[in-house]
Amino acid sequence: MARRTLDRARIIITGASSGIGLALAKQLGQQGAQLLVTARREDRLRQLSDIISKSGKAKRPIIVAGDITDFKVQKHVIETAQRDMGGLDILVNNAGLGALGPFSEATPERLRRVLDVNFIAPVELIRKSIPMLRQGNNALIVNVGSVLGHRAVPGKSEYCASKFALHGFSDALRCELAGQNIDVLLVSPSTTSSEFFDQVIRTPSSAKPHLHNAMSPEKVAQRTMRAMERGQHELILSTGGKLLVWIDRLCPPLANRLVAYFG
Repeated sequence: MARRTLDRARIIITGASSGIGLALAKQLGQQGAQLLVTARREDRLRQLSDIISKSGKAKRPIIVAGDITDFKVQKHVIETAQRDMGGLDILVNNAGLGALGPFSEATPERLRRVLDVNFIAPVELIRKSIPMLRQGNNALIVNVGSVLGHRAVPGKSEYCASKFALHGFSDALRCELAGQNIDVLLVSPSTTSSEFFDQVIRTPSSAKPHLHNAMSPEKVAQRTMRAMERGQHELILSTGGKLLVWIDRLCPPLANRLVAYFG
């Protein structure tokens, strides 16, 4: 896909109340994009809207508060984008949920919730967005996955499964939409310093995650925007993440030993 500009682009961002979604919204707003931001915490969205509107470079973001796994909320997001923005150019599926601990100790409810947030919700939001994206300007779907959607690790089985699913779906969808002026970018961060881990569903024996060498949400957002502008199809953010992916591709047995040893 050709390079694109982000100023004046009509963009939906899910999970915009914190972390990568919040940083992306701020940076895109400062660049002049027209935003619809959604998350469960309405007070956070209103604070975000105030910050962006004071920059003077963009319209005040449109707010839709609610749980993105709710099909009614998804429908409301799409209808609001059509009514208030006149269409859609870019959909950013950023909302996500983590899970830590051995699978044998986890509940079926945890599995369903992780898959609902990380896979089913973005896929269904894409389904509802495609008619508008077909009419958009240099349209793009951005799916925020994880390096763990390329190589799984122990203690995060459900999370890895959900991100592997999103990875595979993104690759297939990119081919399906290639002739319809809709591109797909898969962004795969490693550990990011945000509130993400405050919301993680843990089993009793799960250890608190280490956040050393974590990338800031602002840096993730900056590099994601650059990939959007350049028309990239995939972005693996950290050096360690790239190394892990390439070892897994070139020598899976070595990757297995490293993951088993370091966890």
